[in-house]
Amino acid sequence: MRSFWKELPILVVIALALALLIKTFLVQAFSIPSDSMQDTLQRGDRVLVDKLTPWFGSEPERGEVVVFHDPGGWLGESQTKSSGPVAEGIQKALSFIGLMPSAEEKDLIKRVIAVGGDTVSCKRGGKVMVNGKPLDEPYIFPGNTPCDEKPFGPIKVPEGRIWVMGDHRQDSLDSRYHQNLNNGTVSVDDVVGRAIVIAWPINRWTTLSVPSTFDQPGLSAAAAMAPSALGFAGALPIVLWRRRRLIAKVRTEAESRPERLTADC
Repeated sequence: MRSFWKELPILVVIALALALLIKTFLVQAFSIPSDSMQDTLQRGDRVLVDKLTPWFGSEPERGEVVVFHDPGGWLGESQTKSSGPVAEGIQKALSFIGLMPSAEEKDLIKRVIAVGGDTVSCKRGGKVMVNGKPLDEPYIFPGNTPCDEKPFGPIKVPEGRIWVMGDHRQDSLDSRYHQNLNNGTVSVDDVVGRAIVIAWPINRWTTLSVPSTFDQPGLSAAAAMAPSALGFAGALPIVLWRRRRLIAKVRTEAESRPERLTADC
């Protein structure tokens, strides 16, 4: 029987392999670097991001808090502070297995407001509108307005893309400020995953659920089209019935016309 010290390296390798597998396919830790998602997320919070569901074709949904790669210039030219070779080495090792966020990756975290096919807009003094439905947004940072500092839209979100906004509206350079690039929308291919829980610090542990405002009836683009679709479906049989009656009437008149002409002669 092997001694503990002989088995320890094998256990360490297995643990690292499992941690790397989890980080790559299942869950990864990310650190919140700014105030753009207050009060939902605070600077320095550690969130766990679900990376599994995208592997099965799942796409971001309205109301979810997602982490995504910089679509191009959103973060600008950020300067990284050197913390010394030892600290940098430790961080790289821990980030490699998913226990710490990487200092080199350029990722952002925002809330999904609209998805492909949606039309989103917001006027000064009003609420954010998705497919004509106003959003009640209790998660917005206290004292902020939905969009007074940067009204926008209406914008039709292309399929395969999302419109994102920070909860701290007056401190978030989100989709509103990058409309020069794909109208401010983000490709779902750039989405790393959905933030599901605040894991650290302990006193802030909580799950990140989808607010109820995104469950209101008629919010989806498909639902918004439903009344007109139902109206068309209901009118179609009537139109076809009237058309059949008209055709039958024309045929009847055509068949009786020669008889009348013979009689007149």
